[in-house]
Amino acid sequence: MKMDLNSDLGESLGAWRMGDDAAMLDIVSSANVACGFHGGDPAGILETLKAAQGRGVMVGAHVSYPDLVGFGRRNMDVASSDLVASIIYQIGALQGLAQAAGTRVRYVKPHGALYNTIAQDRRQAGDVIAAIRAIDPSLVLVALAGSPLIDWARDAGLTVVAEAFADRGYTPEGALVSRREPGAVLHDVDQIAERMLTLVRDGVVRAVDGSLVRIAADSICVHGDSPGAVAIARHLRERFEREGVRISSFVG
Repeated sequence: MKMDLNSDLGESLGAWRMGDDAAMLDIVSSANVACGFHGGDPAGILETLKAAQGRGVMVGAHVSYPDLVGFGRRNMDVASSDLVASIIYQIGALQGLAQAAGTRVRYVKPHGALYNTIAQDRRQAGDVIAAIRAIDPSLVLVALAGSPLIDWARDAGLTVVAEAFADRGYTPEGALVSRREPGAVLHDVDQIAERMLTLVRDGVVRAVDGSLVRIAADSICVHGDSPGAVAIARHLRERFEREGVRISSFVG
């Protein structure tokens, strides 16, 4: 058994610090690096990319709505021409910084509200797919497991990796519990590790109502900005390794 562990990194902005990139890069196999639209500044992003390259961690573009104030978590009705161009712009910027850091961008994982919207919204999903195809169709798209986006992107010729979330609650329908609702974010390291081990072994996660939801995923995210994120990720990796689950990126 093997599984990719990913985390959202490079999100600090100037004097405002977000997460512990150095510690997380010692744990995860893939790094979703901010592109400056929801967090991250050029110097900090470059530092994170260099650190990822030094540890052999795969790099992806963590693209977002243009929403620094809301950390990319506010829904936006963006015109298609603007959304396509902004995604191309973000990926291109990260590709340039990655080249300078001695690594390269291998995948795209949308952030926050954009991630949740395109999981169900066909128009905006099509815009993100079009942007990836325009700049580099070899880039893998990371998408919410069980969402319509997976089939839309595959039908358009993209390689897609389905993702589950270690530290987020699930509805009985397999969607993420809204951050405005109780049970949205999980903190107990033992509970999180047990849930994800069950996911890897049996392909199911327990929803907030106690039911079991079937989820097929090849990557698990631990949010870098969650309280205790490093402890969660470290405990999860240690538990996986004890149980014979190898941590490995989804791109060779």
